[in-house]
Amino acid sequence: MEQQNYTQLVLNTCLKAGKIMMESGSEVYRVEDTMKRIALNAGLDDIQTYVTATGLIIGFPSEQNSQVVQITPQSINLEKVTAVNQGSRQFADGELSLPDFYLYLEEVDQATPDFPYLWKIIAAGIVSSTLMIILNGTWFDFIPTFIIGMIGFAVHTFFGRKLQMNFLNDFVAALIIGYLALLAVSWSVAKDVNSLIIGSIMPLVPGLAITNAFRDIMAGHLISGVARGTEALFIAGAIGGGIIIAFNFF
Repeated sequence: MEQQNYTQLVLNTCLKAGKIMMESGSEVYRVEDTMKRIALNAGLDDIQTYVTATGLIIGFPSEQNSQVVQITPQSINLEKVTAVNQGSRQFADGELSLPDFYLYLEEVDQATPDFPYLWKIIAAGIVSSTLMIILNGTWFDFIPTFIIGMIGFAVHTFFGRKLQMNFLNDFVAALIIGYLALLAVSWSVAKDVNSLIIGSIMPLVPGLAITNAFRDIMAGHLISGVARGTEALFIAGAIGGGIIIAFNFF
């Protein structure tokens, strides 16, 4: 009974670590590697794992024990990924016992700080305006791009939280960005509508999803790689659709 409880704790710890990492934007191969290392350091060397973008499966054939956990909608919080990796190293070095490591993961999941919403909006404006300059925009359009980028990101986040519908928030945000860019040029507060739009949509571009898709495919995780790549294409299509409608109707 004691061995069974220990095995169950190892399962729970591996799944907890993997779930936090997947929901925070980590790659599949990194999640599998972390779960395997935790199990090996816990003394169970026959671990079998299967990770996708929507679920985790882990089992120990010798113990006739396996478990599955669902991955909920994901966000980007690399601070959590770093914290899980740090805890895994401490567990491997003997600085944390297995029960303490599980409690550490619970704390990481609940208490890891995120940047304030206002900071994220300001950062979106900075990303938009600076990338607009890098992509051969003019300094005259810097402030309008900064403002439109912040508004677009705020709309994207607001509709994402309120509607809980994937891709629709990308479409609405791109539509607003396109309309505001055209309005700014028509009011002569900006010069190049293309520069405004290119810079302002940059915070919406699914760069992490595209990067992780290629890295997963190169690591042999074809299902997760293709799933993430398809998600990135849908987001890009929603953004493009919003811009096209803005041009055609406004």
